[in-house]
Amino acid sequence: MLTQAQVDFFREHGYLLVEGMFTPEEAAVFRTEAHAVIERLRRISEVDATWTSARAVTATKTSLLHCHNVQFHSAQLCGLMLDDRLTSAAAQIIGSPNVQLHHNKLFIKPPEKGSPFPMHQDQPFFPHDKDSMIAAVVHFDDAPLEKGCIRVVDGSHKNGPIPHVGDGGWHLPFDQYPLESSVACPAKAGDVLFFSYLTIHGSGVNTSTEARTTLLIQMRDPEDPPTIVTHLSRGQGMMLRGVDPTASAGSNVEWSLSTPKPQGAMGGMGGMGTMGNPMGGGMGDPMGGMGMGGDKKGM
Repeated sequence: MLTQAQVDFFREHGYLLVEGMFTPEEAAVFRTEAHAVIERLRRISEVDATWTSARAVTATKTSLLHCHNVQFHSAQLCGLMLDDRLTSAAAQIIGSPNVQLHHNKLFIKPPEKGSPFPMHQDQPFFPHDKDSMIAAVVHFDDAPLEKGCIRVVDGSHKNGPIPHVGDGGWHLPFDQYPLESSVACPAKAGDVLFFSYLTIHGSGVNTSTEARTTLLIQMRDPEDPPTIVTHLSRGQGMMLRGVDPTASAGSNVEWSLSTPKPQGAMGGMGGMGTMGNPMGGGMGDPMGGMGMGGDKKGM
């Protein structure tokens, strides 16, 4: 349960770090499970999700391991997304008793070469009519500055959508939005960082000797419809808290599964993109998520 001061902070600044939402012991269990998931997937598919635009942030060859839709790979991580501590806070921030999953991604930034993310908003990837979409980043281990912790531009959610550069993964111009000018959000294992999908954010290279492990959960009010149908995944529409008053959870995904689409990378179905970008993905990804050619959003 968040305090009113915490909710007010999020409204004003566009982000909120909730310290100790999960215990260090819980976080350690989640971390072990997360790394086991990635190891299983590495045996059958490519799991690197580094943006090509990351080369503009660092000349070092970096990597970023990831997995979509962890609920199809681990009951333990599925339970995490349904935990009352997480969903009650999300409900307060969203301003609705009902919290619906849009998608989730597990990220591991390997030690010494974990890839950065240039500054960006999430909104261009999956715009919604009421902008209720938020992200919750659950930290499974400590994320100090040297591990490439998430960085945000304070109050940037108030500016609305900003035009992005499409080269190498949708990002904001490097000269206008350098990583160094943002607010670093170092976190401890068990901390959860919430931010609006309109909040400008990114992260640096992991130069430490330890991996940085996080689970990104994108959530919305189920009564906030997508502006365009894009960025679909088979887990989309799952209720994390409350109910879906529209009784339409997952209908867009079900439609996409039953309707032939042009094939995207790795057999994924191409979606309807924004700003000329085919951000939508499909179900052909063995990681249970969006087609790898479309979805490169991260943090």
